[in-house]
Amino acid sequence: MDLRKLKTLIDLVSESGISELEVNEGEDRVRIVNAGSPAPAGQVVYANPASVQAMQAAPAASAPAPAAAVEAPAAETGFVAKSPMVGTFYRAPNPESPNFVNIGDTVKVGQTLCIIEAMKLLNEIESEHAGVVKEILCENGQGVEFDQPLFIIA
Repeated sequence: MDLRKLKTLIDLVSESGISELEVNEGEDRVRIVNAGSPAPAGQVVYANPASVQAMQAAPAASAPAPAAAVEAPAAETGFVAKSPMVGTFYRAPNPESPNFVNIGDTVKVGQTLCIIEAMKLLNEIESEHAGVVKEILCENGQGVEFDQPLFIIA
């Protein structure tokens, strides 16, 4: 990768406010991390799941207080399964297939709850807790954000 491309990528990262960019071009691999101030909410882009510390710090710093108040009652009624990435939420593997889970279904740890399509990759989201699906918080085909609540399992 030539220096002009590298300089352009560095400028892109610093101007856009994204925290990290990784580019693979043939055998060349470049990872640029923006160590500057955190990006404003709405401009944070997660291409790959970040470290646990970064995931916990970014939403806490940018989440408005009313959103936290809305999520608090849901947490009291059971475990809230959240999206680990930005993408498109699908309840079934394809349109002709039945949904992975429905309200009232009993799920086990590791059971597939849904699929999130991100960058043309289908990522199966598995249950981290056993219980009964109390609520499905997303519509099929809806875009989801990182850390957005998807299911309530009690």
